[in-house]
Amino acid sequence: MRGLQFQNPMWLFLLVPVLVLGWLAIRRQRQTAILFSDVGLLRSLPKTMALRMKQWIPWLRILGFALIIIALARPQKGKEEFRIRTEGIAIQMCIDQSGSMQAMDFQLDGERVNRLDAVKDVFRDFVAGKGDLPGRPDDLIGLIAFGGYPDAKCPLTLDHGALLQVLNQVEIPQPILDHQGRIINMQLLQEEMNTAIGDAVVLGVDRLKDVPAKSRVLILLSDGENTAGVVEPDQAAEMAKTFGIKIYTIGVGSTGMAPFPEIDVFGRKYLTQRPVRLDEKTLTMLATATGGKYFHARNTEALNHVYREIDQLEKTPSEGRLYTEYREWYQYAMFPGLSLILLEIVCVCTRFRSLP
Repeated sequence: MRGLQFQNPMWLFLLVPVLVLGWLAIRRQRQTAILFSDVGLLRSLPKTMALRMKQWIPWLRILGFALIIIALARPQKGKEEFRIRTEGIAIQMCIDQSGSMQAMDFQLDGERVNRLDAVKDVFRDFVAGKGDLPGRPDDLIGLIAFGGYPDAKCPLTLDHGALLQVLNQVEIPQPILDHQGRIINMQLLQEEMNTAIGDAVVLGVDRLKDVPAKSRVLILLSDGENTAGVVEPDQAAEMAKTFGIKIYTIGVGSTGMAPFPEIDVFGRKYLTQRPVRLDEKTLTMLATATGGKYFHARNTEALNHVYREIDQLEKTPSEGRLYTEYREWYQYAMFPGLSLILLEIVCVCTRFRSLP
């Protein structure tokens, strides 16, 4: 932990003139205001508590202004940025979030869930570790979500806590309705519901190609076929092979009928059967062309096979940074500072008021 840091430290230079001017003002107040022939008798009188306190009253304002200046400098407290150097590999996860991932043919803890929720749950276990999955604390892991186009959600990082927070935000695109219940993003929604496998692989390769690691792996999870994008899967596979990147593909679900959620006119949810198609040929081609493997994931066991395979890869030193948000502490200086100034004003206007 770092003690304190100041976001705007230039404000602290104002402390010097404030202290100097305050000290000069106090000296001026101590000069004799009324001349007497002899003050010896007054000096011999004992000092009361009020007299002792009065000499400290001017310092209340000085200290108050000093605290306000410190508050303007924005003191913050948090963990210091630091580097970690460990033995790990670089893994780029590409997760399908197209419309077909809404199919609710998976189960978690005995409850029916859609394919995307099941994939996200196992991905969390893969990163953090749970059960048969040991976790990947030493690996650089990035996240790409794709539907009709790929979206780089999180760069390759060792900060897996931040990665999992980003994972929670990955959702299947939903329609936006106006006040009359009409879909206003129909064209964009239709594009996002498609599956651009080739484009997702190209983006993943671009994120991995410059990473100084001997083992660079791209894990692609999809439940459909390539229906969008500008790059064909075979071209993407050739690019990955050129940079020495292995692709492990996981086909989620299967070809046939699958239950999808629907909402009737009364707002009630129900399931209806829709046809889905899993293009295992394309996914197998991506894997075999780059020296990886294809797995058919009807449940989470297939993912365990993939991760055990990754454990066998050669590891290489990797370096990353961990950050944390700093907590603002300005209020601990601002409010006491204002209170001291207010207290000084009240004192000089009441009990400790003096003649000019």
